[in-house]
Amino acid sequence: MIIATKKIAIRVITTLASGLFCHIPAWAAIPIQHWTQPSGAQVYLVESPAVAMLDVQIDFDAGSRRDPPAQAGLASIMAAMLDKGVQAKNGSPTLDENALSEAWADLGAQFGAGASVDRLSFSLRSLTEPDLLDQAVALAARELAEPSFPESVWQRERQRMQAALKESYTRPASVIGRAYGQAVYGTHPYGQEVSEATLARISTTDLRAAHAAGVVACRARISMVGAVTRAQADALAARLLSRLPQVPCASLPPLPQVAEVAPLTQAEEKRIPFDSAQAHVLMGQPGFKRADPDYFALTVGNYILGGGGFVSRLTQEVREKRGLTYGVSSHFSPGLHAGSFTVGLQTRPDQAAQAVALVRQVVGDFVANGPTAAELQAAKDNLMGGFALRIDSNGKLLGNIAGIAWNNLPLDYLDTWTQQVEKVTADDIKAAFARKLQPEKMVTVILGSSL
Repeated sequence: MIIATKKIAIRVITTLASGLFCHIPAWAAIPIQHWTQPSGAQVYLVESPAVAMLDVQIDFDAGSRRDPPAQAGLASIMAAMLDKGVQAKNGSPTLDENALSEAWADLGAQFGAGASVDRLSFSLRSLTEPDLLDQAVALAARELAEPSFPESVWQRERQRMQAALKESYTRPASVIGRAYGQAVYGTHPYGQEVSEATLARISTTDLRAAHAAGVVACRARISMVGAVTRAQADALAARLLSRLPQVPCASLPPLPQVAEVAPLTQAEEKRIPFDSAQAHVLMGQPGFKRADPDYFALTVGNYILGGGGFVSRLTQEVREKRGLTYGVSSHFSPGLHAGSFTVGLQTRPDQAAQAVALVRQVVGDFVANGPTAAELQAAKDNLMGGFALRIDSNGKLLGNIAGIAWNNLPLDYLDTWTQQVEKVTADDIKAAFARKLQPEKMVTVILGSSL
């Protein structure tokens, strides 16, 4: 029976992960429940009872923006080491990485961790059959709170990461991405890059300290989507955090402030000789924070400029009319701080100068004049028409709920999303782009041969 249960669980999880289930129609209101637990943890829940599954994301303000510069990569490494074993504690036995992996396989559940620039995130997916969910939550609570960070495993992983770093230096996308991040962000943590030197400075003692400082119950943002009630979700959230120290945030030292990204003061062009068949180009500057009121105007505007694929202005001008590239795009990366605005393309080395000049012209014209009425209406139709695809599975819906939780967005954010897009005007876009982008001060990084 245990083997049969495991196979059924894995099959259901795999089907759900493929996005075949849509439990909440996109046109219906999405009721998000929100409350604060006695620990201080914030919980956000969407009940989705159609399938007996639960998806959970737990976020902490412990992303790579909090890495010491000399230990860039600390948060990501700490997250990657969380599944390498758990301690023997409170009557529970030690589990090494193999035993931990087998335990999750036996439950047919999934648990993982990862770090972005802003947050450290844990994810859990499990069937809601009571016995299986109970065991999955208990195991997740251990992995969340009691990682062992074994020294021998860290030494092995560090060697693997060092080898991967050396290999990345042979890939043009990695080389130009690293140079571009440093050019846009300067000394801000968003521009920090892992290196052999920073890896060498990270010890298991540092991993434990980063975990203890960042994974604190009272600072958790817990998002849930699945077949559970509010009462069940509240109990599950408490159990997931139960092995962490239950310390009021008021008694903890405040998290250190991270400076804002400095605006660029002048244009810069950097050329990187590299043996590559194509010239790689990245152009941009710091953009805006996720909390910025111009968010929707910038989102719609960027769809028109370079985010809408073949219908975008950059694609029409650079690819369709002049054949200078197979693809060109632009995007914003808003976060707790001003993430970058970036235009990226690849072209023949002998066409790089022409392509760069044209991109600068197109971006400059868009910032100065905004979109046409036809471009605006087409963008709105595409964005609003595709909204259902943003929430057509529990996994996608969870990502949206976690974004609402993390960014303190209104609980009706998803219900009003299409309305916010619909009311954007051409003047809104022109004004927002003029406030955020300075084409005359952007950095341009070009990598390739014969430059």
